[in-house]
Amino acid sequence: MRPPGRLARLAGMPPSGTTPQWISRLLREQCGVLTQAAANDWLGQAAVRWRLDTGRWQRPCHGVVVTHSGPLTSAQRLWAAVLACGRGAALAGLTAARLDGLAGFPDERIYLLVPAHRRVRSPLPEAVVRRTRAMGTGDVHPVRRPPRTRAARSLLDAAAWMATEDGARAVLAAGVQQRLIRAEDLAKALAGRPNLPRHALIGATLADIAGGAEALSELDFLRLVRRFRIPEPDRQVVRLDAAGRRRWLDACWEQARLIVEIDGLWHMEATAWWADMRRDNEFTAGGWRVLRFPAFVQREQPELVAAQIMAALALARQADT
Repeated sequence: MRPPGRLARLAGMPPSGTTPQWISRLLREQCGVLTQAAANDWLGQAAVRWRLDTGRWQRPCHGVVVTHSGPLTSAQRLWAAVLACGRGAALAGLTAARLDGLAGFPDERIYLLVPAHRRVRSPLPEAVVRRTRAMGTGDVHPVRRPPRTRAARSLLDAAAWMATEDGARAVLAAGVQQRLIRAEDLAKALAGRPNLPRHALIGATLADIAGGAEALSELDFLRLVRRFRIPEPDRQVVRLDAAGRRRWLDACWEQARLIVEIDGLWHMEATAWWADMRRDNEFTAGGWRVLRFPAFVQREQPELVAAQIMAALALARQADT
């Protein structure tokens, strides 16, 4: 609603239908979110102040206005956070990775990177702003909006910023398992960031992922094998089932004809459970031993898991003698 008569002139409101093309593009691209400077250039300070004072617009954080008075959408909150941080800011870490398709990490904070010299107020309560000297033009995607880091940078930063080492390993494993990026591309990006926190952990995790351990439970299993000095298995081995379909095995000792599967929660669903049992039965009928462990047992009772694997390997050696 436009202020009538003299008030409209004092507020500096433009006549209807004269929205410049550049502002129309910004409003469309940025979901109705503008820097206050851009809004002032468009309407003038008085008109912007009038819209804010009358509640037609809102200012969610310093230097940013939203051209409506209702609740902000998720996209608008992301735009507000980026615009409040100024030129060169980009969504990063888990925030950028989720926009590119990463699933399974419910952290709703908004992670941003800004140039090291920049001092910014926290744009929104949920925003986490990190300054960096190590961000080149190649780190930010040239097309995707709002501005965000590319997948390799996003996942490496997310791993470095996670609260725990297990969280760091999990986000790397998920990024590769969900086909956001290849492990070798992450390793190449890591090589260019020698000062990244958790550099050694991330490098070792990527080496394990490249070797076939794509899920966190499988990475935990590989660590268990090494801890208890169990001979290392082949991982993510492909076998054909009775129907000729390709099946991937988590771990396999060919000579001992032993298979170990580590099950996440989705394996506990009834249909997946029966599919797993049927496949295990087929391998057993073919002369293999199959050991299956829930991921939480592997994590909480590693000694039990190791003991059962070593017992199965010992049985295989006895059978060969």
